[in-house]
Parts: sequence; structure tokens; C-alpha cells
Amino acid sequence: MPEPPEPPAPPEPPAPPAPPAPYESGGPDPERVAAELTAVVGRLMRRLRTTSPDDRLTPSQRSVLARLHGEGPATTAALARAEYVRPQSMRQTLAALEEQHLVERTPDPDDGRQSVVSVTETGRTTLATVYAAKQDWLSRAIADELDPTERRALADATELMRRIGAR
Repeated sequence: MPEPPEPPAPPEPPAPPAPPAPYESGGPDPERVAAELTAVVGRLMRRLRTTSPDDRLTPSQRSVLARLHGEGPATTAALARAEYVRPQSMRQTLAALEEQHLVERTPDPDDGRQSVVSVTETGRTTLATVYAAKQDWLSRAIADELDPTERRALADATELMRRIGAR
């Protein structure tokens, strides 16, 4: 009696699918998250600006004062570049800050034609008051609105935002 034919070989398993693009991994769409995050951060920043007890400062004046405090003295031209404004606009901002005794100008030791702007003690005190008011409002809002699990989620999200911002 002839031998029975060999059974056919099992089909080869299909090749594994190509890995999905990062945005197709089942998570939220990055573009939608980016749009929502932009809107939420913008609203939060506007809300934080309203907590300032010192309404003599415009947002651009606060930004320049904070930059000088954090990065040290700078020329008008350097500040204009850093703040993405024209030098004429920066001169107006600095004049307003100088009028309030929040900044002072001294001759540039490297170039006598220019001056270097720095924060005064009054400016540092003003910034500390503004920062304290913002920190107090935000701390109270977090304590009043979020339970411990939500505070942990916010802390985790803050770390993720720090990573994105450092990119």
C-alpha cells in the first residue's frame, strides 16, 4: 500500500504589522492636545496676570522686569531682541519702568555709546510681590479645586510640560 501523502506544511505566520506612527498608538491626537493645551495655558496665564496686586505694570513691563531679574543687566537692543519687539518699543517700556524706579541705567563698560539696564531694589521687591500673589492664588486654587489624585495628575502633567518646554 502506498504511503499517504505528507500533510501540507502549515502556512507561515503573517509578518507582524509595522509599528504604528506615534500618534496612532491609541492616545489622543497630538494636534488636538496641542490646541487644547494652548487654550488652557493661555487662560491660566491671563488669570494669573489678574492676581497681581500691582496694576501699574503692563504685561510687557512685567516680562522685561522678570527677564532683567532672571538673566541680569542687558542693553536696550538685547532686551528688544529677547522680547521680540522693536528697539523703539523697548525704549518706551524701559522709560516707564525707569519712571517708577524699577530699573536703572548705567553706562556700558564695553561701549560708552550704550547703557546697560538693571533691576533696582524697588523692582526686585515689586517682582517678589507679584510672584507671591500668583503663587498664593494658584496654591489656593489647587488646594480648593483638586483632590489628592488630581493634584498628583497635575504634578505629573507639570513634569511632562517641563520636558516639552525644554525641547
